[in-house]
Amino acid sequence: MPDTFTFLMDGRSVVATAGQSILEAAEAGGIYVPRLCHKPGLVPWGACRICTVRMNDRPCAACTQPAVPGSVVENDTEELRAYRRTLVEMLFVEGNHFCMLCEKSGNCELQALAYRLGVTAPRAPYFFQARDIDASHPDIILDRNRCIQCARCIRTSKDLDGKNVFGFLGRGTAKRIGVNARVRLRDTEVDLTDLSLDACPVGALLRKREGFRVPVGDRLYDLEPIGSDIERNSP
Repeated sequence: MPDTFTFLMDGRSVVATAGQSILEAAEAGGIYVPRLCHKPGLVPWGACRICTVRMNDRPCAACTQPAVPGSVVENDTEELRAYRRTLVEMLFVEGNHFCMLCEKSGNCELQALAYRLGVTAPRAPYFFQARDIDASHPDIILDRNRCIQCARCIRTSKDLDGKNVFGFLGRGTAKRIGVNARVRLRDTEVDLTDLSLDACPVGALLRKREGFRVPVGDRLYDLEPIGSDIERNSP
């Protein structure tokens, strides 16, 4: 048996194993920590900062910070909820997200997280940046308007698909997802079976002709809030 220990999270005792992150230990104990760039099976990235918690009164990313014996962690406080709402709002205003027309609506983690946090409309003005759509592939579309730069497709394509199809280009507001071809997605090795397509939490990578196969109202987050599957495992 691996070494185990406990720490406190929002007043609850959480059991962790040596080397386990705060997020992993919390999830195993039925506590949902909001996240966007984190995905099981991938090396923790710590980029979106949605999973920020306070451990011993210091902020840290729950997906990369190892759990510490006897530590005191805050996850569900108004301060952290406000911080997460601001980050989610920034993602909406920096992209071009039109949920009512998006094939991912109801299955989108960004949309579902906004609902859970009570974000109904961003407080900042929208950037309305001009972003390219690559529909050159016969079966797959890359819509950069919806990309939140979580790098889940990049990491999955490299580490799980073994293809390195996707990567970041540019910096700052010009940063965007690129592909390992001179111009188009159709010239890459991407395939309908690639796990990278399922890794995208939003509607930036989609299989064509499948968007509305599951009717709105019957989709994953239409039925219950994001994180409910984790919270059902709470002791």
